[in-house]
Amino acid sequence: MFRFIAAPAVTLAVLMSSAAEANEGKEPPTRKQLVIVSFDGAHDNRLWQKSLDMGKRTGAHFTYFLSCTFLMTKAEGGKSYQAAGHKAGRSNVGFAQSREEIAQRVHHIWQAHLSGHDIGSHACGHFDGKGWSIKEWSSEFAAFNAALREAWKAGGIENEQPEGWTDFVTSDIKGFRAPYLSTNDGLVPALEKAGFVYDASLVTKGPAWPTSTDGLPRFGLPLIPEGPQQRRVIGMDYNLFIRHSMGVENRKNSTAFEERALSAYRNAFQAEYEGARIPLQLGFHFVEMNGGAYWRALDRFLSETCSKPDVACISYAQALPMIEAQKKADGSAF
Repeated sequence: MFRFIAAPAVTLAVLMSSAAEANEGKEPPTRKQLVIVSFDGAHDNRLWQKSLDMGKRTGAHFTYFLSCTFLMTKAEGGKSYQAAGHKAGRSNVGFAQSREEIAQRVHHIWQAHLSGHDIGSHACGHFDGKGWSIKEWSSEFAAFNAALREAWKAGGIENEQPEGWTDFVTSDIKGFRAPYLSTNDGLVPALEKAGFVYDASLVTKGPAWPTSTDGLPRFGLPLIPEGPQQRRVIGMDYNLFIRHSMGVENRKNSTAFEERALSAYRNAFQAEYEGARIPLQLGFHFVEMNGGAYWRALDRFLSETCSKPDVACISYAQALPMIEAQKKADGSAF
């Protein structure tokens, strides 16, 4: 049996449709089409604010998978963080440039939490853990927790740490996405040991319901049709960046890339909205690739989609109990 995060009753009441509530002789209400948007890295403070503004404007709630080295400077990280198989002070994504940067970032994290967004773990230094043992994964998770717990102190604003931060770190970081979407047999036991209640590190052939590994719900970013030939690509900005410009920044064609991305998002959504209504997951990074093409496409997509009465643009944490209820209403299991 899956372990689910309890969502606020008001949220569930607003978002859920139940066939059991339909009047006799009438067509039962169609279940909500779920749209789940996540961001990996969660570092650039400008994009923190931009995403929070986007969520507020469109009514969407996001999942932010945070890399913990952005909560420590290089000087601090060199002393306190060492990933399995790497020298102390190493990080594939770098560190915070200053204590002031950390201070601004923790305020954004707290603002996101208070606004109903989901903060998850993207580990620390963005290393490929495919060769890690349970113990080594557990060490990475412990480093993440320590960095988040001490983040206000690391930012030089320990006196500003809000009441409830410690409980937030202890109880509310429930989701994980592996760097590079790279997993192994040691990951799930380590996630369960660390108290995570879902993993979002998989890739699926198309939009799919979460599966279960030893009772842990596991989500996968879908392959979605894209471009003139409608070839499938992982529904993530980085993969579109590779597809469109071979990973080389191309601002000249930014508008064309935006339109292609938006078309792919729309078509993937419409296929589910008019079909089985399997949740649609889309992934992004805190980097505006190809001149911001994919963030602009996301903003437009959410603006036209989230306001629909039978659509819910929500985080993974909010989606879990809704999916459980939907599957029960269908008389099926994960």
